[in-house]
Amino acid sequence: MHLGARSPADWHRGRCQYRVHRSRASTCHRREPPDQATLEGCYGTGKEDWLPLPELIESFGLLGCDVVEMVLADQDSWDRYAAALSWLSIRRWLDANPHDELADEMRAELASGPARYARYRREYLGWGVFALMNR
Repeated sequence: MHLGARSPADWHRGRCQYRVHRSRASTCHRREPPDQATLEGCYGTGKEDWLPLPELIESFGLLGCDVVEMVLADQDSWDRYAAALSWLSIRRWLDANPHDELADEMRAELASGPARYARYRREYLGWGVFALMNR
């Protein structure tokens, strides 16, 4: 996930500090976003927010880590992740917390998130889990 880092390398910095397997979930470009609206639809601000997969893998090497295993999501598993872990979780949270101070914000995300996902994230972002070891 992006988690507000300025670049994937910033997000990963310091993540390879132990001599054991470390797994990291990361988001990457599946396709080059064509415009600013697509970047914003993917919760980004600029093309540098995510790297294409080859460059993401190379960035781990720049941090002194070897990629020893990876599992990449296809669009079907991306769909399942988005629907079950995001939308369903938000809905259940809203049912349990209808008067919470974040309820309006979460309701807005649930109302717009599925269409934004279908329009932007599904086509333009990919994700995977990478097992890393220090060199």
